[in-house]
Amino acid sequence: MSARQMKLGLFLWATGHHIAAWRHPDAHVTAGIDVDHYIALARTAEAAKFDMVFCEDAAGLREANVNIASQTSRSIGFEPISLLSALAAQTERIGLVSTASTSYNEPYGLARMFASLDNLSGGRAGWNLVTSASPIEAANFGATGLRPHADRYARAREFATVITGLWNRRPAGHDGESFSVRDPLDIPPSPQGAPVMVQAGASDDGKDLAARTADVVFSAAQTFEEAKAFYDDLKARLTAYGRQPDDVKIMPGVAPIVAATKAEAQAKYDALQELIPDDVGVALLSSYLSISDLGRYPIDGPLPELPESEGMKSRQALVIEQARRDGLSIRDLARYFAGARGHWRIVGTAGEIADELQARFEGGAADGFNVMPSWFPGEFDAFATLVVPELQRRGLFRMDYEGRTLREHLGLKRPI
Repeated sequence: MSARQMKLGLFLWATGHHIAAWRHPDAHVTAGIDVDHYIALARTAEAAKFDMVFCEDAAGLREANVNIASQTSRSIGFEPISLLSALAAQTERIGLVSTASTSYNEPYGLARMFASLDNLSGGRAGWNLVTSASPIEAANFGATGLRPHADRYARAREFATVITGLWNRRPAGHDGESFSVRDPLDIPPSPQGAPVMVQAGASDDGKDLAARTADVVFSAAQTFEEAKAFYDDLKARLTAYGRQPDDVKIMPGVAPIVAATKAEAQAKYDALQELIPDDVGVALLSSYLSISDLGRYPIDGPLPELPESEGMKSRQALVIEQARRDGLSIRDLARYFAGARGHWRIVGTAGEIADELQARFEGGAADGFNVMPSWFPGEFDAFATLVVPELQRRGLFRMDYEGRTLREHLGLKRPI
């Protein structure tokens, strides 16, 4: 049995992570506002002994000028801290992690919300810090446009300092460039001390912030070499902040499609790919490249030269690199990207998927994975019933929880 075991998170996303999940014949199109749907997914993940469920959030429509049925099915959904509070009452062990933006919140209010969720759940909460990179979100908060990347991260660094100080009961009082806070929190620490800090930025600013503040880092990488380079880079940055490599768990996203045979799994994937409307795929690609007019280029032509983005710099670089490396047209790239939004995709049997996960885990490219099923609940049910037992058989994943808090699940130190 392996002495080191991987961590697993379930990335919740209404109908599923494939952009055409809403068109799957067994899709639950209004899943985003059905709390019973989320309760069932969380309970399945808890029964499979996952470390956490994770809710992403965006304070605005995800893509402009796109197929209305797709936009509606992907954009409707609960505010995530409210949803996770409901899930806290319906689960016992699994961690509950939510995105919240440092650009459109204030640290005292956000610290209080997450500390409340942490207490309500018995010490199972986590905050995924994002700076928000969409002009669509900026327009919903009275902003004249998206703040420059460096300015967003400067605000995020101060935000993280204030919120961790509040959670860790440091002396009250902060008067900084972006924030002023007078009082301590009016809620005590939970059994895990403070919510787990999660980060997902992959730019230099993002990795530096993660090395300084994060307990968990979500990442995106197509190849082993990309995943290994990110892993080694981030772990090496920790020493500058007096931290050890095991203080941060790196969990790349993975989109598995599993079946009893490779051919059956490939057929499942191909059927989903055939459901992608071209305008939806191109709109999604445009949003991640932070450009608004990709549709004016020939869809079967190459990706044009693009200016550097003030949005998601690391994701833009990843997509451009893939297009150049594999010689993909805009249509090819949009269809590939629509399956998992730039994350690693594996299609195969339980054994084949376990082999791939094991190789990256034991090869020093991941501490675990953020699982992104193509559609819910079917594809997650398949992963939970086929792949998880195979990982357990190999000694790579727990048979039962070792504790009750998210920090205990992840093997993280309790804050002082």
